[in-house]
Amino acid sequence: MDKHKLNTTPNPDLMTVGDHKAFWNSPDARRLGFHNLHKNTRYSMSLRADEVLDLEKRIDRRIDDMQEVRHLTGTNIFSAMVVLRGQHVLYEKYADDFGPDCPHSIMSITKTHMNLIIGSLVADGLIDLNRTVDAYLPDIGTGYAKATIQQVLNMDVVNDYTEDYSDPYASSYKHEVSMGWRLPIGDEVDETQGEFLKKVSSNNTTNSSGVALYKSANTDILGMVAEHASGRTLRSFLAEIVEAAGLEYALHISTDRDGGPWMSGGGSLTARDLARYGSLFVRRGVGVNGRQVGNADFIEATLKQGVTMANPRDWIKYSNQTNTNGRWMGHGGYGGQYMLADLESGVVGVFYSVLENSSAHDADYSTEFIRMLEAIAKLPFKDEE
Repeated sequence: MDKHKLNTTPNPDLMTVGDHKAFWNSPDARRLGFHNLHKNTRYSMSLRADEVLDLEKRIDRRIDDMQEVRHLTGTNIFSAMVVLRGQHVLYEKYADDFGPDCPHSIMSITKTHMNLIIGSLVADGLIDLNRTVDAYLPDIGTGYAKATIQQVLNMDVVNDYTEDYSDPYASSYKHEVSMGWRLPIGDEVDETQGEFLKKVSSNNTTNSSGVALYKSANTDILGMVAEHASGRTLRSFLAEIVEAAGLEYALHISTDRDGGPWMSGGGSLTARDLARYGSLFVRRGVGVNGRQVGNADFIEATLKQGVTMANPRDWIKYSNQTNTNGRWMGHGGYGGQYMLADLESGVVGVFYSVLENSSAHDADYSTEFIRMLEAIAKLPFKDEE
């Protein structure tokens, strides 16, 4: 025996288990995994704000009286819910194993950061939405080369990247290896996200279905485009957004082994801080102390266009890395989260939960909490003092 050889064991949280998921994402471990994803990933970074947006409780009892609120916050998969308007907390509730200072994985809600980042670059003339991806990333693969930036923003691209949560071998699960969410097995290798995304291929990227084709890879392609077009790192954009939002705690975000943030789903935030972040959209990108992020015109355009989402969410559209019904902007997260920012009433609703079924997906359940947040945002509110 080599006296210099030490015994090791694969990291148990990141081991790939029977259903081709990391152990932390297996049904029995998932709740603890989502509550601690910021600590479980192989690679990550965190960012905090210098100035915190003060919040004051002004509980609106109408919200707690709503049947759907009591139902959805009373299940054993519920984690947290916060409703914010301006600087007033109108509703707040947490599960017994969670709390106001606990970060929760926000999964694909992370994607909405790209609305602010791409919007700012459009305003600066650094990105043209009608140009194709290969104008910014000359060495990108056929899966994205001839798709326009607008198509990528709207989940309007056809390629071989798959995101069927019931398929344990879907591309979205394979993507996790490059982001340190799961250890590689078989012929999988440790590689950067850029290396992984260049392998996505397509014979024709045009989407003729009329329905949004949801692919998390689209968001990370946009992140690569943003860095190449601006000459800046995504980290620098995220730092500005965190500061503009006035977060109290850290934005934790997982990265690849080179430090590139996973913009399609790597974020973790407390419920209050996600509400603070969502308020940036209500204020059209104006942050605390007047720090502008995003682009007000781009945000307004987001409300007016987009591609219809698949049933049962066919009353909303996917537009510029957000969901919208023409009045609010929002996004869901794998496993049971949503953030909705109503640009008319100024209400931001945040809902956290963790599905414990095999796929961590239930379209009917997610429709329930979207409808709930939508109804809360449409309550008649008096102007704030």
